[in-house]
Amino acid sequence: MRRKAIWVVTAVLLSLALLLAGCGQAPATQNQTKAAGGPAWAPSVSPLPRETVVKVGMKQVVSDAGILIGMAKGYYKDLGITIEPVQFNTGQEMINQLAAGQLDVGAAVTASGLFNAMSRDIPVKLVADKGINVPGKGYYRLVIRKDLAGTIRDYSDLRGRKLAIAGTASLDEIALDRVLQKGGMSTKDVDVQVIRAFPDMLVSLGNKSIDGAMVIEPFVTLGMAKGVLDPWKDPSEYDPDAQTALLVYGTSLTKKPEVANRFMVAYVQSLRDYNDAFFKNKNKQEIIDILCKLSVINDPGLYERMFPTGINPDGYLRLKGVEMDLAWYKERGLLKADIQLQDAVDNSYVDFALKALGKYQ
Repeated sequence: MRRKAIWVVTAVLLSLALLLAGCGQAPATQNQTKAAGGPAWAPSVSPLPRETVVKVGMKQVVSDAGILIGMAKGYYKDLGITIEPVQFNTGQEMINQLAAGQLDVGAAVTASGLFNAMSRDIPVKLVADKGINVPGKGYYRLVIRKDLAGTIRDYSDLRGRKLAIAGTASLDEIALDRVLQKGGMSTKDVDVQVIRAFPDMLVSLGNKSIDGAMVIEPFVTLGMAKGVLDPWKDPSEYDPDAQTALLVYGTSLTKKPEVANRFMVAYVQSLRDYNDAFFKNKNKQEIIDILCKLSVINDPGLYERMFPTGINPDGYLRLKGVEMDLAWYKERGLLKADIQLQDAVDNSYVDFALKALGKYQ
């Protein structure tokens, strides 16, 4: 009888031990499953183990939609990233901080300073699209003063005219030069005026101190509404392969692929929401509300009227456009080294994003 009691007690203790062991293992298994899985929109991408701040230099314009939408919809947060927006007065200031590791991501355009940073073996890379002209709806274009629209009809009519750009030795000068090439000219054949701010270009068009300008949306539409400019020819006619704006990874991010890849997944997902809204009319009001709240354009009516920024929903850059920019800088002796396309562009981050998200449908 005593032996039976001892056996019963032993059996109970063993059962309790097994039960406790099982209870101890269950949460660990659940935690492992949670850590391995990602958000519903990117289930194969697990979030970073701890929250990581990514500093992004941008002007909060419409072409920054890939960042702004992701911030509003929590895509970056879902993958463990907190975006810290940083404003810059000049593109060169942004390039300097990207090279020094003080800025992680830059929403930029090509510039000689950007490529020259690469020539110093600084791992700054062009990684994704941020703005292209859509045929028939160019959002960055040469506009002509309204009262001259009947006089300046062809490219040859631009000779000797006062034409404004936002800066030299950058995409702005390249874009104007390509317009002039259609008329067998270059920037040497016109009076180039540097006006840093697009709103100031509209003022100059209005007071007739310039004849035309390279202008971005929404200022094209605003200038048309004010009656000071004519949109003239579509950019698909004179610069069809242009890579108008791009995303740049600085040295701090190229050294952290786990962060860089996850940033790109959220960025590409945001680009798809943007394309769904403006080219498929899907959830358009939601995206307009987000952009009104976070971008510099807070008039919802403008989004309905202006030419939409084109942004590749699969993220890739127009390599021909980047290569053409490189050639332009080299021809004018603006580069300190012979930078090749493969030195400037790194598609691996977009490759990672498409592996997670699939191709845009």
